[in-house]
Amino acid sequence: MGLHTIRRFGADVYRYRKEALALRAQTRTEFFRIAGRVFRPVFLAVVAGYLSMRVIAPSAAAEVPETIATRGETLMVTAHATGAQVYECKTNSDGKLAWQFREPIASLMSNGKTVGRHFAGPVWEIADGSAVSAKVSAQAPGATANDIQLLGLDVAVWHGSGLLSGVTTVQRLNTHGGRVDAACDASGTFLSVPYSADYAFYKKAAADLRSN
Repeated sequence: MGLHTIRRFGADVYRYRKEALALRAQTRTEFFRIAGRVFRPVFLAVVAGYLSMRVIAPSAAAEVPETIATRGETLMVTAHATGAQVYECKTNSDGKLAWQFREPIASLMSNGKTVGRHFAGPVWEIADGSAVSAKVSAQAPGATANDIQLLGLDVAVWHGSGLLSGVTTVQRLNTHGGRVDAACDASGTFLSVPYSADYAFYKKAAADLRSN
């Protein structure tokens, strides 16, 4: 991605940063709180219906790189993410300024509906109030030089008792965009680069969980 291409996304960075700070400051939006408190049983069923339509077919699952493939886990749901990868201009190990990844900001979609959000942590939150935070355990190259890496992540923190409450592994698949490969010239500045990806959420068998 050329520098001139990157610059055209720069105008959105302050909006994305503002959204990121707002997401960090609250565990749920007002919409999520109301839905979870008043309509939780119905809303959970609706969200489950949307997400069930995004389950990866066996043929697609076979295309997952070996380095990030799961072992003996059951695919629960998948969701499509559309948003931005946010970078900050910092000094790297060579003493030069470079764009360094800071955080993702994205909406989670299923069947054309917004069902959750993805933000710094990294955290994935579904509209039923359940959320997970995970750490990268494996990675694989994206399809092109402009696509961020595919990832395998181990869930470390759970919140809520909804669809994501039993998830143990997350995969980032089918990435498009999100990469920046150019120098920056002002330390402390931010850059947002649009991206999309599919996130697959897996659960280990009860026996495996007990053994751990």
